[in-house]
Amino acid sequence: MAINDSGHVADGEQVPFSQAGSHGIDAGGFAQQPTMPVQAAANQGSLAGQDLATIPQKDVARSEEADSILTSTPIVDVRNLAKTYVIGRTRIHALQGISLRVYQGEFVAVMGPSGSGKSTFMNLVGCLDRPTQGEYWLAGKLVSRLSNDELANIRNRQVGFVFQGFNLLSRSNALSNVMLPMVYAGISREERERRGRSVLRLVGLGDRMNHKPSELSGGQQQRVAIARALVNGPSLLLADEPTGNLDSRTSLEIMAVLQALNEQGLTILMVTHEADIAKFAKRQVAFRDGLIMHDEQVLSPALAKEEWTKLVNKAAAEHKVKITEEAR
Repeated sequence: MAINDSGHVADGEQVPFSQAGSHGIDAGGFAQQPTMPVQAAANQGSLAGQDLATIPQKDVARSEEADSILTSTPIVDVRNLAKTYVIGRTRIHALQGISLRVYQGEFVAVMGPSGSGKSTFMNLVGCLDRPTQGEYWLAGKLVSRLSNDELANIRNRQVGFVFQGFNLLSRSNALSNVMLPMVYAGISREERERRGRSVLRLVGLGDRMNHKPSELSGGQQQRVAIARALVNGPSLLLADEPTGNLDSRTSLEIMAVLQALNEQGLTILMVTHEADIAKFAKRQVAFRDGLIMHDEQVLSPALAKEEWTKLVNKAAAEHKVKITEEAR
């Protein structure tokens, strides 16, 4: 892979997310990946005319080691991490000295019941809070002791966030929402617009750039949020219950997008309490009472795109049968 002196990719080449984050390459370098509509049975009753997901595919250029070899330096490295909250005279030990490493290209699902410490862990990894004890290293840099301004810079440039509630600006269109993080990064408007259009095309919303959130479905809004998280080329994507507000079919759309991005090299750390969502990750880490109870690789993660296709085809077939019965 050739990278020119300006830090951009040579013409005709593509950059995996794993390299985009480490080299500071802008979104335009990796956002030219092809997308392909996932087609259901067209024009069958109520399914006709629905906006089915455009999901990024896996046929993209990747580095030779992206599939199986982990880099020696973890993207996330927490060591004896503890967090204690003091409420009046009560001390709540949200995390009790955990250690965990996440390497480049992994897709990790963090699971656990309410109060298990998984959300506290994500807040610390996202540099939204500071640990009471222990160290947090992000891409080889000790960030748990940085100043507030330095942490803000880390959040803007190295970590992308996707939340359950989308958190989009209601009066701004999709493109403006995606461009917002680049305003804080001091990037020119022309470059912001170029990158914004690129990542929206990447998540299958090339024809929805000028639509406001109220004009988009829940799945489309979440894809706008994903595009916004990607636009500064982060080395890590944090997804906090990304399908929590979505129905089953739309949840599969979003998981298919995340799986495709991970296949391109993006490191993803996702919090979920749903086993049906965690099964799409390559690794599952379970929390309970502020401790890690188990940490295991998933040998054969489920494929969200395949499950989505089966679900849509089943719905189409059932609807066709209903139409036939009514015609008799």
